[in-house]
Amino acid sequence: MEKERYTYNKAEKLKSQKAIEQLFTEGKSVSAYPLRLVYLKTDTNLKAGVSVSKRNFKRAVDRIRIKRLLREAYRLNKNMLLNNNVENYSFMILYTSKDMPDFRFLETKMKALFTKFLTQ
Repeated sequence: MEKERYTYNKAEKLKSQKAIEQLFTEGKSVSAYPLRLVYLKTDTNLKAGVSVSKRNFKRAVDRIRIKRLLREAYRLNKNMLLNNNVENYSFMILYTSKDMPDFRFLETKMKALFTKFLTQ
């Protein structure tokens, strides 16, 4: 078993506009409220992105804070995916609630989301 890696570097970020469009048109999704995971099997390594709706959070500082929390929860829990040999996937993690979350809540929901993804 490889050493657990708690990183989220540039190579792991989903940035390509083309890849993001393909993800939303062809991808499947799984939800654990208030998170929604849109995923698609690809030929590249594991890539992930996060998104928060401008409709739900008008102030940029709020959106940025939630995105920062989502990235941190992903970074700490992505080993759940790697330990189950989930590679060659693209993920987009969406925050759908209108309430400002705290980190503990988001982390438990991220674990629930990954568990749901792995069991379906």
